[in-house]
Amino acid sequence: MPMPILVLGLGNILLMDEGVGVRAMEAFDAAWTVPDHVSVVDGGTCGMDMLDLIASHKHLIAVDAVKTGAPPATLTVLRGDEVPAYFKGKLSPHQLGLSDLLASLRLQDEAPESVTVVGCVPMALGTGLMMSPEIEAVIPQMVTMIVEELARLGVTATPRE
Repeated sequence: MPMPILVLGLGNILLMDEGVGVRAMEAFDAAWTVPDHVSVVDGGTCGMDMLDLIASHKHLIAVDAVKTGAPPATLTVLRGDEVPAYFKGKLSPHQLGLSDLLASLRLQDEAPESVTVVGCVPMALGTGLMMSPEIEAVIPQMVTMIVEELARLGVTATPRE
């Protein structure tokens, strides 16, 4: 029986580039199909209501805007011990929510066995539905990174026709 995997798009689409994780997850879901043991979910700004959903998966791939100190539109993949560093420079309130969720799951011994963050450094975080052109341009690369991360976990994503 394959291990359940969650691809979770995070971010607030009302705050320009802050919604890049949700937009990348949407682009992935529109272009690729995955086996039944892989869930692709819009987590939005991620509240405690996501606790049961995350707990039911062995692997979590969170797709989000990240603050790494790199220039805007820089893409990154964080795994394992690298993931806590992602929470040190919060971009928005939902990051605290995901940190709290993972901490709660660890206390309950229900945390995913592995957590990966596929991230993009945002350019603009003002109010608005449109992303910066530079950030929008890297979404296809983020989709490729999701496909590659799934492959690393032994999952083959198939292009939609």
